[in-house]
Amino acid sequence: MNNMKIGVPKEVQEVAKSLVEAGFEAYLVGGCVRDMMLGRDPKDWDIATNATPDEVQKIFPESVYENDFGTVGVKTESEDPKLKVIEVTTYRIEGRYSDKRHPDEVRFAKTIEEDLSRRDFTVNAMAMNVKGELIDPYGGENDARDQVIRTVGAPEARFSEDALRLMRAARFSVELGFEMQLETRRAIEKLSGELEAIAKERVRDELVKIVMTPDAARGILLLEELALLQYVLPELREGIGVGQNLHHIYTVFEHNVKALDYSARQNYSLVVRMASLLHDVGKPRVKVGDGPHSTFYQHEYVGARVAAKALDRLRFSKEFIEEVVHLVRSHMFYYNVGEVSAHGVRRFLARVGPETVDDLLKVREADRIGSGVKKAVPYKLRHLLFMIEKVKNDPLSPKMLRVNGGDVMSLLNIQPGPRVGWILSALLEEVLEDPSRNTREYLADRVEALGKLDDKALKEISDKARETKSEFAEEAEEEIKKKFRVQ
Repeated sequence: MNNMKIGVPKEVQEVAKSLVEAGFEAYLVGGCVRDMMLGRDPKDWDIATNATPDEVQKIFPESVYENDFGTVGVKTESEDPKLKVIEVTTYRIEGRYSDKRHPDEVRFAKTIEEDLSRRDFTVNAMAMNVKGELIDPYGGENDARDQVIRTVGAPEARFSEDALRLMRAARFSVELGFEMQLETRRAIEKLSGELEAIAKERVRDELVKIVMTPDAARGILLLEELALLQYVLPELREGIGVGQNLHHIYTVFEHNVKALDYSARQNYSLVVRMASLLHDVGKPRVKVGDGPHSTFYQHEYVGARVAAKALDRLRFSKEFIEEVVHLVRSHMFYYNVGEVSAHGVRRFLARVGPETVDDLLKVREADRIGSGVKKAVPYKLRHLLFMIEKVKNDPLSPKMLRVNGGDVMSLLNIQPGPRVGWILSALLEEVLEDPSRNTREYLADRVEALGKLDDKALKEISDKARETKSEFAEEAEEEIKKKFRVQ
């Protein structure tokens, strides 16, 4: 491999060799050539050929062809997921993009040079044959060496073909750590509004790729510099120039981006990264006053609604939206050593969900670092972790009670209705207060007693929460304290 820092897997070599032995051309193309040149592990391996899809399928009977772009999926016996299917695409030329999203037609081409001419950026417009010879008609090798993102041909013409390339330029800049050629950058700024014509799902996918890079914060800032962020997450821009109070040294926008930066550098999940980026997105809409004593009351609830609307517009899944929104809504939880009891921690876990706590604490870390403090996990959070460990096996939801709704109806001989839920809520409060009460005998007696109350009294009891401390085995508690370095 001439000048290549990473070798070509044998599965890819075998597919290319089979095409050549059958009398056709075979070139590695696009991102895999670029990544090999940069010493990066390619995410996928693509081969371009002058063989038609029908001819490729004759060579590889086990292949799959289910698209209109001349791409045949050739199955291999590799155990590596990236190599199980090698995509082989017939050289092609794309017609006009009248809708700025899709080519009006796709025609097969005769040469690799024609195929490369339709690609977006020079570093993606290189090809390499089985002998390791590089085909580089647009100077991609030099641009890769100089770490520059530049379009193939005139920037405005290339971006007008498919406006998603406006975001792709920013994404490649962040993924590769490259700078953008000035002419390419100016064209993006000029044509940024054309991004509105792009399907939200495609915009979402590019945003996700940016957010999932280690340098995600630079990606968001670059989208803003290129006038693209207004067409991706306009809600985030509301925080630009919005000062905060004495607890913050950054504007709302800067703070949100710095929170994302921390999450990305900790390699947290997409859910945590997106929640970190959006956790204070509601602040500009609720700000009262100015200067060090301004307030942002209820910003977490407003922010949750704003985040939900933004993510829905970008066609994120319902499950993903619910997870992010829950973290945004819950990120302002209060915890102070000596003020919150084990009962209070159980209530906290019951409210946010045990399965969410780890992510919520990560968002809290990002919030702290994004505020300019040095410690992501101060003593307060370590103490909360200690308390969570202490109570994690205690009943936290009605599902963990030793009696259920069916038992309540049976014991009281009643039909389904709100009284069943009120009784279960009242029982859970008692068990949160003292987990030792979670026995069938105790709870059955309490069901009988609660069932004698009228609706008003029962509902009042079910809504109350008295916080008391629970006793734990002293030896076990000391061990947990050592684990989290608390006293």
